[in-house]
Amino acid sequence: MNTSRIYTAALIVIGDEILSGRTQDKNIAQVAKWLNVQGIRLGEVRVIADDMDAIAEAVNILRARNDYLFTTGGIGPTHDDITVDAIAKALGVDVVIHPTARAILERYYADKGGVNEGRLRMARVPDGAELIENRMSGAPGIQIDNLFLMAGVPHITAGMLDALTGTLEGGAPLLSATLGAWAPESEIADVLRVAEKAHEGCQIGSYPFFRNGTVGANFVVRSTDAEELETCRLALKSGLEDAGYEVTDDGI
Repeated sequence: MNTSRIYTAALIVIGDEILSGRTQDKNIAQVAKWLNVQGIRLGEVRVIADDMDAIAEAVNILRARNDYLFTTGGIGPTHDDITVDAIAKALGVDVVIHPTARAILERYYADKGGVNEGRLRMARVPDGAELIENRMSGAPGIQIDNLFLMAGVPHITAGMLDALTGTLEGGAPLLSATLGAWAPESEIADVLRVAEKAHEGCQIGSYPFFRNGTVGANFVVRSTDAEELETCRLALKSGLEDAGYEVTDDGI
């Protein structure tokens, strides 16, 4: 772990089904939380259709300005699973059958009808890629340079993230603490501003809600320094209480 710099990542969520609303994405949250533990900040997310040129363009933009780039979706067995082809195009390399991936699939499907043309598509990788272990369904994820290609199915993505745990260089993990209050943001904006300004290593996010006819908000303090985080949390709590609001630890 290198605490002297901030490591960043971007995520591309690929799939017409996400953009059409037929499927609700669950990977953004789990990738973001996993990255925080690795000491890597998720700085940008793009949702892109199954369009090879659009995927390739986004890949080249985001991989150039981040330490890591993750993609989810589009590495399955069907004709519209084009992520591998798009990334090979972005990198200027050929698509090849990875021999280890092929062997994994042959073992996995040995008692399931064997490897057919569609299943063999899941052994295709950009030339020079390595594999990310998939303990759930056999078909591996793919790593090439600072790119990580993962499945779109959330529980399979989770398994691939687990296989990558501890393998990426990162900085200090981003810690957080939450406070809640039945307070309109407009009435405590100065309290938030003063607390954040007094604690340079912290960020405060405000997340309002409306429940049972009453306005409230949860306030999330974030920092890579546990001591500074706690100092800021206590200062914010005191400021909210001084403004006349009861504060709930861990949020409402």
